[in-house]
Amino acid sequence: MTDRKPNDPLAKLQKAEDAKKATAEYHAAAAAVDANTARLRALRLEREAAEAEAPAVPKPVKKKAARKKS
Repeated sequence: MTDRKPNDPLAKLQKAEDAKKATAEYHAAAAAVDANTARLRALRLEREAAEAEAPAVPKPVKKKAARKKS
């Protein structure tokens, strides 16, 4: 096993490549979250618009049964 110095050019290059990969993965994940948020927002706005256009249907009111006196 070879001992590497802390300022080994190969190690620095490897760390730089790892940092680039990590940054790319981070940005890709953030973009995926943003895309999903936009999709869900569009669905929510579409649903809310459809609910606003549709007339509100009141629920039928159930009459309570009259109590019998005993």
